[in-house]
Amino acid sequence: MLTLELSTSILFCIIPLLCFFFVNFKTILTNLLTSKSGKFPRSYPLIGSYLSILENKERRIQWTSDLVRSSPNLTFTLHRPGQSMVLTANPSTVQHILKSHFHIYQKGDLFRTNLSDFLGQGIFNADGNNWKFQRQVSSHEFNTRSLRKFVENVVDTEISERLIPILSSAAANQTVIDFQDILQRFSFDNICKIAFGYDPAYLLPSLPEAKFAVAFEDATRISSQRFNSPLPLVWKIKRALNIGSERKLREAVGEVREFAKEIIKEKKQELKEKSSIDSVDLLSRFLSSGHSDEDFVTDIVISFILAGRDTTSAALTWFFWLVFGNPEVEKKILEEIKEKSESPVYDEVKDMIYTHASLCESMRLYPPVPTDTKEATEDDVLPDGTVVRKGTRVTYHPYAMGRVEEVWGLDWADFQPERWLEKDGVSGKWNFVAKDSYTYPVFQAGPRICLGKEMAFLQMKRVVAGVLRRFRVVPAMEEGVEPVFTAYLTSKMKGGFPVRIIERI
Repeated sequence: MLTLELSTSILFCIIPLLCFFFVNFKTILTNLLTSKSGKFPRSYPLIGSYLSILENKERRIQWTSDLVRSSPNLTFTLHRPGQSMVLTANPSTVQHILKSHFHIYQKGDLFRTNLSDFLGQGIFNADGNNWKFQRQVSSHEFNTRSLRKFVENVVDTEISERLIPILSSAAANQTVIDFQDILQRFSFDNICKIAFGYDPAYLLPSLPEAKFAVAFEDATRISSQRFNSPLPLVWKIKRALNIGSERKLREAVGEVREFAKEIIKEKKQELKEKSSIDSVDLLSRFLSSGHSDEDFVTDIVISFILAGRDTTSAALTWFFWLVFGNPEVEKKILEEIKEKSESPVYDEVKDMIYTHASLCESMRLYPPVPTDTKEATEDDVLPDGTVVRKGTRVTYHPYAMGRVEEVWGLDWADFQPERWLEKDGVSGKWNFVAKDSYTYPVFQAGPRICLGKEMAFLQMKRVVAGVLRRFRVVPAMEEGVEPVFTAYLTSKMKGGFPVRIIERI
């Protein structure tokens, strides 16, 4: 089976390239020898900039960021085999595609095809009336005080009963732990409780390999890899033959959806037997409001788990890395934490202005979703004059947007929470000054802006307060070695985030 998979992949990747090389060998050789002197990748007939894409596949986010930032009007057209992709870091263009011309720029066929096995028709894989309906239903449920209170209780319990004890043990035993893994487990437990009312108990001292969590990770990773395939026909053939990564994806998706439907059945039975239930998780809310179709509820809840599973953990991972390297920032955060509360459980974090600014600054440099792509459903012209043909993918690039000198200044590479703050002339207190969502689209913008934004900040600030009040998080890396930013559907620290936990005196 492995031999068949490799042979199929090689066959479909190499044949077009060989034909082109034989015809254009001399030209290609000359261009390859001189291409490194230019800022932008060379594009050839048939294969576009495939050679440059291949060369930079391990640093795709950083490479495309450099291309966009070096381009006039912060917009660049990358030619891939068989298609072109427009990349942009221009706030006016982002507003164009996410708001003023929202009706033109949809998820599109490519996105839906790549994720349909995993997400079905869920809100993050839907367009048109299907999306509008799910958005309306979800928006109503998210804007309730009872859900906010439920989220607060879930997060506080996970922090006090699981996260803090694990960190205390690591500190006492002087062990190195992968903090990225810890934070991912923390986020997974939280989002499953909030979405399903189900506790996977993924953050336990034994760090178990929970079946549902592992299947979800496999489904996310393999689905995202489809987007980077130079020839989509390869993964489609593998899916048809049920071999290799596509076989593993089918098994993982099967486990996730079967598990979800089992929980839905149990929840329906629970709702029948009780006139009212204590849980106010999203699944209970959807079922109680009359949405009983299993496929619909499964799709939408899986989508919310995907959205909340790794985004907050990714943001927190890079936050703790940056805070360690900026002790003055850590000192100010600690002062704010102690000023707001001396207890380990924080009933209110909305006034933690400096911490909020620090999180925004961290996500500017390391956004949880570094790029997001839409597909044009008709011909269009972007504000800078770039012509977009129907079917073209247009990607806005939050990672690049956080590095634009014209927006953030010459010191854009510095971690400075103060760039989000201004002092009140009367009281002398800090006020938070937000950037508009088209300059800082970390939570998307326009009609699709993230419904869970406030929930995410609530969770992150509670974690920051709970951890930093008691511990120092010290990276256990060789001096001078910086972690590598990489991404599937969400960003990660390549190889994990090894740290030592030191109890504050």
